[in-house]
Amino acid sequence: MKKIIILGSTGSIGTQTLDIVSKMGNDISVYGLSVNSNISLLKKQIKKFKPKAVCAGNPQDSVNLKKWLSENKIKTEVFCGAEGLDKLVSAPGADMVAAAMVGAAGLSPVVKAIESGKDVALANKEVLVMAGGEIMRLAEKKNVRILPVDSEHSAIFQCCNGEKKSRIKKIILTASGGPFYKYGKDFSKITVEQALDHPTWKMGKKITVDSATLMNKGLEAIEASVLFGVPIEKIEIVIHPQSIVHSMVEFIDGSVIAQLSNPDMRLPIQYALSYPERVKSNIEPLNLAEKGKLEFYKPDFDRFPCLKLAYCAAKKGFSMPAVMSAANETAVSAFLNKEIRFTDIANIVEKTMKAHKINKSRKIGDFIAADAWARSRALNLINKGKRK
Repeated sequence: MKKIIILGSTGSIGTQTLDIVSKMGNDISVYGLSVNSNISLLKKQIKKFKPKAVCAGNPQDSVNLKKWLSENKIKTEVFCGAEGLDKLVSAPGADMVAAAMVGAAGLSPVVKAIESGKDVALANKEVLVMAGGEIMRLAEKKNVRILPVDSEHSAIFQCCNGEKKSRIKKIILTASGGPFYKYGKDFSKITVEQALDHPTWKMGKKITVDSATLMNKGLEAIEASVLFGVPIEKIEIVIHPQSIVHSMVEFIDGSVIAQLSNPDMRLPIQYALSYPERVKSNIEPLNLAEKGKLEFYKPDFDRFPCLKLAYCAAKKGFSMPAVMSAANETAVSAFLNKEIRFTDIANIVEKTMKAHKINKSRKIGDFIAADAWARSRALNLINKGKRK
């Protein structure tokens, strides 16, 4: 039986991962769970999945949780904060870590999981954007697998199965386009509510805004470059509003292999958890005749400048992708709090990148420092804009 730790168990990917686990029977069990603040849902998950250990983000939450566990006579160990996360993922009783946390906070626990010899089902793209080269080198050294959970990277992983890297001509990443790829009005007037109204996927707020700006696809392009060892210039993005073709790979002989399915995140999650096996699921099968047509469009890099910034960061390399990702995370948070406009997100990212002096060190600590610098710089720009 595979024993799994799920980081971010109360988020969109985390809850869907637990849904898959509940349907896989005796093939998999939950060893550990972590949450930032949704303790009420965590309690329900503890009752159902009976993990050996959990981690809460807040010290007071961990105290209250220990009391609740004692009152209910549940023997689950409780960790707390970033240090607790590192301890949780290092536990010798688990085989795999599903990294479903959002943002840079996922970097340290992913590193610790790899160092302790665990495979990682990765749904946190910022980890590879920040320090992808070092993560992949560490995984190779420790002989562990990084299994992509994003639908696009899972598709590429499946398309490349058994193929040599030298045979790949290019990777074609598909994007739903979010709610605004055909939007003809003033982007600066876009509201938070409009940005969160995704036409296809139900996701967390941060990733939904990233999908609206297409930054999500820029982050995914960098992630694909790292995961599959392909230069960023060989990664093409196409808008595919039906979200049926999850990505494609073109090979040197002209063949293009694609992975298709209905848009349901449980499928790539299940594939990562069961790999190298395929197991039955209750996910609705694809009926192409019912779908009628599949459309593909070129993205507009001028209307969606976050895409251009992501490719620029990838080409500059070293610490720049970490800076770009951190500035974006900070700006998106400000937009969600209605402190800045939709168009300010790209402006803040660009200004932060221009102010950054690239650090060519490849140490994990230096990537974390670049991330912290970018957050501070972006926050200053946001506060400066408020004072105008």
